[in-house]
Amino acid sequence: MKTTRYWESAAIPELYEWFATEAEPSSPAWGRVSRQVASTPSIAVLLDQLPPTARQPNLFLGAVKFLGGPLDADPSLPLWVATHWPKIEQLVTTRFTQTNEVGRCAVIAPVLASLPQPIALIEVGMSAGLGLFPDLYGYRWTLDDGTVVSGGAPSEVTIECRVSGAGLPLVAPEIAWRAGIDQNPLDPADHDDAAWLRALVWPGEDAREARLAAALRTVAGKDVLRVAGDITAALPAVVAMAPHAATVVVVHSATLAYLPREARERHLALLAELGVHWVSNEGLRVVAPVRDALPAGFADDPRPCFVLARDGVPLARVGGHGQWLEWL
Repeated sequence: MKTTRYWESAAIPELYEWFATEAEPSSPAWGRVSRQVASTPSIAVLLDQLPPTARQPNLFLGAVKFLGGPLDADPSLPLWVATHWPKIEQLVTTRFTQTNEVGRCAVIAPVLASLPQPIALIEVGMSAGLGLFPDLYGYRWTLDDGTVVSGGAPSEVTIECRVSGAGLPLVAPEIAWRAGIDQNPLDPADHDDAAWLRALVWPGEDAREARLAAALRTVAGKDVLRVAGDITAALPAVVAMAPHAATVVVVHSATLAYLPREARERHLALLAELGVHWVSNEGLRVVAPVRDALPAGFADDPRPCFVLARDGVPLARVGGHGQWLEWL
């Protein structure tokens, strides 16, 4: 996974050729669109004028989907982009890649449940807060031998996850209090916020989008503290508001990769100072203490993955969408 430094500085053709290789396994259509963008100077010129933070391909492609543009490579794409550019520019400079993947709850829920209950749950990089409600979803964890472990609550949302190896019990946590911090918290009950999140799901991932829509309906209107601000600067005050009778846990999932290295280090240092439990679900090299604690040979596996950890101790290799979990 490339970091913000690459997105902000790479030439547009190079950036979209790279993104095509990232997208193709899950969304061949977005892969083809990315290659078309990379080879179309008229689109590249427009994208190259964007502020550095707005150059991430997911933002542009999300805007195309949000505005009803072509969802596959198409001769009409250059003219469509030129015609809709003012709206595209407005979206990519005011929205963020806040993909709120509810499937990750399948791997995070057992870690939360392993701590003293109930939990005061704080998510940094909350997006619309779908990750703050792991107790409201149903789960089907399928073991190596085909045994299915069901858990969670009766729900419109049932999350499937393949599990290998022996690890923590596959159960859902008890959540007593919820808070989230984000530069731009989204409201699952807001039509445009919900539509933007759905636009960030790649073409061809229809089941993911349907599950996302169901999760948005499930949590809309539910009680949660939403704090707009820097995830590090705002964290101490939010921790101080958590009820004393609950175990305070800070969670970040596919969040810290968006921070420059220095900001990432400050955030991790603050977690240690606050003395809270923290659960991370990030790319292999994102969280230095977790990376340094991985067993020998972990990085030799070529599969894209996240590393699930509790209090800096790596627990499992997991799929980026929570679709599989392999205990260490």
